[in-house]
Amino acid sequence: MMIPHRPLLAAPILVGTLLAGVASASAETKITFYFPVAVGGPVTKIVDGLVAGFEKDHPDVKVEAVYSGSYQDTTAKILTAVKGGNAPNVAVALSTDMFTFVDEDAILPFDEAAGPDAKAWFDGFYPGFMANSRTGGKTWGIPFQRSTVVMYWNKDVFRQVGLDPEKAPATWAEMRDFAAKTTERDAAGNVTRWGIEIPSSGFPYWLFQGLSTENGAILANEEGTEVAFDDPKVVEALQYWVDLSTKDKVHPTGIVEWGTTPKDFLEGKTAMMWQTTGNLTNVRTNAKFAFGVAMLPAEKRRGTPTGGGNFYLFKGSSPEQQKAVVAFVRWMTTPERAAEWSIATGYVATSPAAWATDRMKAYVADFPAAAIARDQLEHAVAELSTHDNQRVTKALNDGLQAALTGTKTPAQAMKDAQTEADRLLKSWR
Repeated sequence: MMIPHRPLLAAPILVGTLLAGVASASAETKITFYFPVAVGGPVTKIVDGLVAGFEKDHPDVKVEAVYSGSYQDTTAKILTAVKGGNAPNVAVALSTDMFTFVDEDAILPFDEAAGPDAKAWFDGFYPGFMANSRTGGKTWGIPFQRSTVVMYWNKDVFRQVGLDPEKAPATWAEMRDFAAKTTERDAAGNVTRWGIEIPSSGFPYWLFQGLSTENGAILANEEGTEVAFDDPKVVEALQYWVDLSTKDKVHPTGIVEWGTTPKDFLEGKTAMMWQTTGNLTNVRTNAKFAFGVAMLPAEKRRGTPTGGGNFYLFKGSSPEQQKAVVAFVRWMTTPERAAEWSIATGYVATSPAAWATDRMKAYVADFPAAAIARDQLEHAVAELSTHDNQRVTKALNDGLQAALTGTKTPAQAMKDAQTEADRLLKSWR
């Protein structure tokens, strides 16, 4: 990103002017910003525009944006850079990586860096998003690219099979019934359209947390030291997911790919899907049919995990860089910017103030589906996050996939996941 050019003074140039110019240049603060997206995608253009806007408003700060791939790639690159003594100054990474960054002594809390009005700033965000941003009495993350899991449905398909196109399934029983009605087979019995797809690659634990929460289970404690993978309510939720494919035959068998599920939905290969609200703009732009967005269906209760990324401030930043990072993060999360980001991407605007902006009000009036993820925050829980989070999450993901592929029963899969997680978390208790 280029720093806005300052106008040149006409000759003769005074020595004092030259010295002032040198002082101004030397006062420039440079910060490195890691952002989780592949280079060259449409989101990079949005981020480039935001960075340029910040630099225009803060000509004494230069932001070097580094597009670091997936969330997993970004975290790996951050940890490698931390060990090499070359950490970024600021990054957007998964909110669930908070414990990992704290345990690696990689980040600084925002409390002191943000100054005397820090609490007022933090309190401006939705409490549901702050649940994955705080631990030990300190605020380590600032919500930015946040989401919940929502249900998308094809209204045209619903109409074709005699379902009310304006009504999404509100319960597990209804979802199973609606999926049975919308699953389509050819004369040979081959499925040409599934009723429902819930992805089980990439982030299976996150989608599953929708099911487990709806069945009244909480997967981990707030301290990140205990999990409840073998809770009977968790096993029941997994059994429901497995039954959709093996018993009800309304859901693909085996692993459903995270990245291809939106494609299947847009191509009419599934009538309903569970996906991040972060796909909302993509679906709105590319769907050739009428679609709806709804909260996830309830069993014992409504429920979804929050998800997505927070801003983090990394150790090794000078006091000047810390000040610049706070200014950058504050600027990026202002109500106007949060509204702009939400409209451009589909992620949930992270503060009530953002939803109160004229731009966001107009957007919701034109596209009411955009408010579903916000309204669902009332039923949301913190995304699964523990110490040694990557390995604990992997234990759960492996168990979920073992059950979905039929190599283990749901009960055995969750028992084994619990055993591995207990082993990993033992030293943190």
